[in-house]
Amino acid sequence: MTEQDIATRLAGRLGRAAVLSLIAGTVGGAAVLAGEAFIARHRRYAQPELGLALRATVGRAGAPPLRLVLLGDSSALGVGVDRLDDTIGGQLANLLSEGPTGRLVHLSCVGVSGSRTTDLATQVARALLGERPDVALILIGANDATGLRRPSDVSAYLGAAVHRLREARVEVVVGTCPDLGAVRAIAPPLRQLVGWSGRRIARAQTAAVLDAGGSVVDLGTETGPVFRADANTLCHDGYHPSADGYRVWAHALLPAVAAAAAVASRH
Repeated sequence: MTEQDIATRLAGRLGRAAVLSLIAGTVGGAAVLAGEAFIARHRRYAQPELGLALRATVGRAGAPPLRLVLLGDSSALGVGVDRLDDTIGGQLANLLSEGPTGRLVHLSCVGVSGSRTTDLATQVARALLGERPDVALILIGANDATGLRRPSDVSAYLGAAVHRLREARVEVVVGTCPDLGAVRAIAPPLRQLVGWSGRRIARAQTAAVLDAGGSVVDLGTETGPVFRADANTLCHDGYHPSADGYRVWAHALLPAVAAAAAVASRH
C-alpha cells in the first residue's frame, strides 16, 4: 500500500469520525435542550395573586386624572408579588402621582397570565369598553419567545393591536420582550436559546410599534444587565420579576409613559 493510499484511507476515516461526532453532538445537544425544556415547563412558577385589585386609584384628590390601562401577560398583572404597590402598574401609578405635577391615576389591567401576542385583540376590546383610557401600556412577548414563535407573526398581531388603540385616540407604550437570558429558572444552553429568541421578538416588536404610531421601551437593553447582575430582581421562581425587578422596569418605562400622558392630556 502506497503512502498516498494510506493518506486517502486515513482521511476517509477521519471524515467519517468527524461526521459521526457531529451527529452525536447534535443529537446530544438536542437531548439536553429537550430535557431542560421539560424541566423548565414543569417547574412550579408564581401564580397570579387573586387578591390583587385589577382596578385602583392612586394619587391626591383634585390632581389631573390619568386613565392608565395595562395589557399583556403575567408581567402586566404583576405575577411574582403579592401587593398592588409592588406590581408594575402599582409602581408606575405611584411614580406618576408624585410631586406637584402628579396625576390622579385610575389604574386598570386587562392582561392575562400566559398570554401571547395573538391574545391582544381580545384584551384591546376589553380595554376600550367603557370610558376610554388615556394611555395603554403593553407588556408582551416572553411567551412568544419561549414558544419560539415567528417574529413576523408577533409583529403583525402587535402592530394591529397598537393601531386599533391609536385609532381610538389612546396613547400607547410597549415594553418589549425582556432579557430572557437573565432568568434563572431556565438552565444553559436553553437559557441562551430563549434569550436569542427574545431579542428577535423585541426587534420585531420595535418595528411594528413604531410603524403603528406607538412608543417603545426596549426592556431587554435597558434593564437586562441589572437582572443579570442581581438575582433579587427575580421572585422565588427565578422567572418572574420580584418587587425590585418591577421597580427597575417601572423606572425604565416611566419617561415614555409620562410623555404619553402629557400628550394625552392635550387631546
